[in-house]
Amino acid sequence: MPNTIRFVLISLLCILFQYSSAQTKRTLSGNVTDAKTGETLIGASVRLVGSSTAGSLTNAYGFYSVIIAEGKYEVSVSFIGYKTTFKQVEISKDLRLNVALEEDNQLNEVVISATQKNENVSSPQMGLQKLSVREINDVPVLLGERDVLKTLQLLPGIKSAGEGNSGFYVRGGATDQNLILLDEAPVYNASHLLGFFSTFNSDAIKDVSVYKGGMPAQYGGRLASVLDIKMNDGNRKEFTAEGGVGLISSRLKVEGPIVKDKGSFMLSARRTYMDLFFKLSSDSSINSNTLYFYDLNAKANYQLDDKNTIYLSGYFGRDKLGLAETFGFNWGNATVTLRWNHLYSNKLFSNTSLIYSNYNYVIQNMMEDNNFKVNSSIKDFNLKQDFDYRLSNDHSLKFGLNVIHHTIAPGKLSADENSSVNPTTYEDRKGLESAMYVSDEWAVNDRFNVVYGLRLSSFSLLGPGNFKSYDAEGNTISSQYYGPGSVVKTYLNLEPRLSASYQLNPSASIKGAYTRNVQNIHLMSNSTSTSPTDLYIMNSNNVKPEIADQVATGYFKNFNDDKYEFSAEIYYKWMQNQIEYRSGTDLRGNGNVEADLLYGDGRAYGIELFLKKRFGKFNGWIGYTFSRTERQFDTLNEGKWFYAKQDRTHDLSLVGIYKASPRWTFSSVFVYNTGNAVTYPSGKYQINGTTAFYYKEKNGYRTPAYHRLDVAATLEGKPGKKMQSSWSFGIYNVYNRQNAFSIDFKDNPDDPTRTEVVRTTLFGIIPSVTWNFKF
Repeated sequence: MPNTIRFVLISLLCILFQYSSAQTKRTLSGNVTDAKTGETLIGASVRLVGSSTAGSLTNAYGFYSVIIAEGKYEVSVSFIGYKTTFKQVEISKDLRLNVALEEDNQLNEVVISATQKNENVSSPQMGLQKLSVREINDVPVLLGERDVLKTLQLLPGIKSAGEGNSGFYVRGGATDQNLILLDEAPVYNASHLLGFFSTFNSDAIKDVSVYKGGMPAQYGGRLASVLDIKMNDGNRKEFTAEGGVGLISSRLKVEGPIVKDKGSFMLSARRTYMDLFFKLSSDSSINSNTLYFYDLNAKANYQLDDKNTIYLSGYFGRDKLGLAETFGFNWGNATVTLRWNHLYSNKLFSNTSLIYSNYNYVIQNMMEDNNFKVNSSIKDFNLKQDFDYRLSNDHSLKFGLNVIHHTIAPGKLSADENSSVNPTTYEDRKGLESAMYVSDEWAVNDRFNVVYGLRLSSFSLLGPGNFKSYDAEGNTISSQYYGPGSVVKTYLNLEPRLSASYQLNPSASIKGAYTRNVQNIHLMSNSTSTSPTDLYIMNSNNVKPEIADQVATGYFKNFNDDKYEFSAEIYYKWMQNQIEYRSGTDLRGNGNVEADLLYGDGRAYGIELFLKKRFGKFNGWIGYTFSRTERQFDTLNEGKWFYAKQDRTHDLSLVGIYKASPRWTFSSVFVYNTGNAVTYPSGKYQINGTTAFYYKEKNGYRTPAYHRLDVAATLEGKPGKKMQSSWSFGIYNVYNRQNAFSIDFKDNPDDPTRTEVVRTTLFGIIPSVTWNFKF
């Protein structure tokens, strides 16, 4: 008993001592913004001069918090591309300090990193790369259209899904295994014009972050990566307009204050006008065709008081393709995000979001005796609550929850009375996906930092509808009807996350990470890349959640005063419940598609090398990836491991940007990669005079290697004028490489015993010119 009493007294004394010590601790907090526009800056560094540990980075909403003892301090606030600002403060109570940074126009940088010069070395986060809008604008792309996704594909570990396609593969993952967020709203199809361009207009974008591994616990729902894109808030200081006129499209952005320094708006629109050129033709078979896309980004915000700010943002985009009066096809995305930022205290920050997302497409056949229309969609309603709590300067805690209601309409086939097509409607599928998470970023000491967390996710398949179960051969073994709101099946998964770094010296570190991700929404596709008509399905009695476990380690080094950055990362990923379909499966109009699905395992491993020059007149980077991606299914390829369609052994990107003068900037991109794994016929035979090809080994062949050189030049207008303008010139595929888009096989018309290879290419050499303006 005396020992127990002594222990209790000592514990109480410790608590009292800690409490009394805490009374002398104060909190310095606030927001960091752009002095010219009032835009919040994400990831700005706030440090106490002379202290190696006391400091913070602004979160995704521009807010920071630092816990310090009472006294006088000099505070340093910095962000790449802006002048560092120093503030003298005296802390005797909790203090709000908002800082506006001015742009540093003398700094010509390529930014694919965090905000501090050595953040890539000191941060415990692995697999994270950030992309600046400036850098997107300098990289040459197809037809001069600035493209976030095309630029991301130049980074190691991120591979293009193919020529003219905005889909991408990350560390062995399929295109649907990437979570793409636009102002927190999921985007299910990020492609325009069948994949030639992405849905993201760079004029409307403020911040781009991609996580290839070691994802923080607040992200979930996909196996391979997270692409988090945030739109501009709008200029709180003055009204501005900017845009551009190109060969195939024009764009315009307008922004300004709603109430100066308290609220702002931003509107950005883009449209192609190839269809307008069609109408100039006197040929009715041409002038009645349709081919265009448009997108609209909108955002508004208003600061109610020092502790409350509301945001409303939306994206609306659509593609339309029509062939005279015979065929029509259109698809598009719509997202709306309503957010409320609330500061409960100087340490506790809250973000509450209501999110709506809708992706749908319509296919229409207008032939008189065979007319029909097909509609399909995936619709989400999402409630998201995130908290950011500053426990101490050593601990930054994030926690929250997320609930998403999914509705997938796999297809509705309608037709006129005189049509030979029978109308068909397939049952909608509804599901409830929810998660809770907690994550802590802990600075153990000056050298060792760790981010660790846990995510608990669940998925419930809901009625109404008939739900079937199938055996391994695809035969129905049970069928049961569930009423509205009934729970058909629930899956529950724990997803641990861990990422750590050890700083060898101020310019070098080693890092390691382990991540488990779970995916409950799956994409079915017969093509090698994304298509607007791809089919989404949910977990069910037959389809289990896909699970991926990834481990990674790497060496990170900066040299020459952080002017150069080098990294080498190695990863290995195990994947469960991967999905393939039986040979001959038709995914369209298949009411029992789950009967044709197969389930197996996957693995992916590789090494990524990255060397970047960040400052100076000439900068750029070299990215190289060596990787393998394989699958194993008991009923495919005799049960042996085979290469996945996204397997690509070697992938190389070279990017160079040269600031020749204050007005001229030149840039170039060279890419090379090994061809994708494909299944080609090993032989053929005749059946009733018809050739049938024989396939032996799945994905046992390779498409030809892909390589291309692009160049661009930008001429800035003369400075000093109220209206600023520039001309951008580009050449895509300079040496006219005929890269294969598809390869098919057919009989030689003169000798059916011989087989011909038909190679289709999309683009040869393509010049472009764009006029950009701002006033």
